[in-house]
Amino acid sequence: MAGWTERFGLAGRWAMVTGASKGIGLEICKVLADAGADIVAVGRDNKGLEEARASVQRASRECLVVEADLATIEGCNQATRDALAHAGTIDILVNNAGIALIDPLIEATAARWDETMAINLRAPFLLAQAVVPSMIAKRAGKIINISSQAGVVGLEQHGAYSASKGGLNMLTKVMCIEWSKHNIQCNAVCPTIVLTPMGKQVWGDRSKSQPMLDKTPLGRFGQPVEVADLVLFLSSSASDLITGECVLIDGGFTSM
Repeated sequence: MAGWTERFGLAGRWAMVTGASKGIGLEICKVLADAGADIVAVGRDNKGLEEARASVQRASRECLVVEADLATIEGCNQATRDALAHAGTIDILVNNAGIALIDPLIEATAARWDETMAINLRAPFLLAQAVVPSMIAKRAGKIINISSQAGVVGLEQHGAYSASKGGLNMLTKVMCIEWSKHNIQCNAVCPTIVLTPMGKQVWGDRSKSQPMLDKTPLGRFGQPVEVADLVLFLSSSASDLITGECVLIDGGFTSM
């Protein structure tokens, strides 16, 4: 058996990370590059993508930047075309891009519902569908979908978001059922609130965040690197027996 550094290492692999320009996605790019992966960084914010490129290059890894709007079908198609044309194959797909449009159900609009589903649920499906043939050809691959604890338990004013993440969890399980025979592991990561810019925007008000903290046994929210470290494990050969799982990283919130 290979040593632990080899089992957890990603040398020689290409990882495609969406939502790579900030927050959790940016941190995932850094951590996977540190572990030896070359990166395809996908996002809408050119400045943030250049930060991702610089971080990956500091780890002496290659980084392809793809500016694409994953809310559109063509944006998803463009991202995978560019990634495969450059890398030839994608060994690790991290579907991290997501939005949280917070509304009471009675006030939610169809447009905001559709936008949430397009980015949080349709894009992971389209991206996986496009890159998995190359994984099948190699008989190896990792797909990690960044979901949420809100896909496991309901949260007030998170109707569209929770529905999209619950759908993503079930999509992950179907990916597992259909693609495990090709030695492709598919898992979802379900974090608690993570203190990214988006997390701070939604939960920055102490009157809103304190009730959540009171229900969290560890008494704190997450940091992006904690999610990225779990993604590293699920991207590595150390996790080859783990597939079809929705792995909660929530400080114990769902134990309450």
